[in-house]
Amino acid sequence: MVQFPGIAATRSPMYLEPDIPTLRRILGENRVIAVVGISAHWYRPSHFAAKYMLDHGYRVIPVNPSYEEVLGQKCYPCLRDIAEKVDIVDCFRKSADIPPIVDDAIAIGAKVLWMQIGVINHEAAEKALAAGLEVVMDRCVKIEHARLFGGLNWIGVNTRVISAKRPRWLPY
Repeated sequence: MVQFPGIAATRSPMYLEPDIPTLRRILGENRVIAVVGISAHWYRPSHFAAKYMLDHGYRVIPVNPSYEEVLGQKCYPCLRDIAEKVDIVDCFRKSADIPPIVDDAIAIGAKVLWMQIGVINHEAAEKALAAGLEVVMDRCVKIEHARLFGGLNWIGVNTRVISAKRPRWLPY
């Protein structure tokens, strides 16, 4: 992992940015994502990101006490109510709401705490890291997946990943 001291105004100097191989490994090895704060409204970023991940072969578990079902999946009121193993806890909540989510992620044995774009909580990240979770902060799981596994380059976005080969796993 690489440290970026020049961006300490938005990120703690102690926070280490996951590099491309780390993000690729996290998204490649972890296939069950609990989306905390998901919305049932199609136009919300949480819904869009969860649908994208579901369409790309991930098991998506919605977590929001306001719904019984989202995207055809049973929706749970909190992480601790999920009976199956969760790999990634994807947080679509305000930064101040992250600490109790970290406690729940640790309790259920999650491997990764992923805080979406704009969600930054250094204390929660440090607690998760101390408990053995990997932490991704201020990044979108959908954007990172598309950038690293070939979903963005078809519309002309510079992904900074150079390859002349189309990934074999892509359905198109």
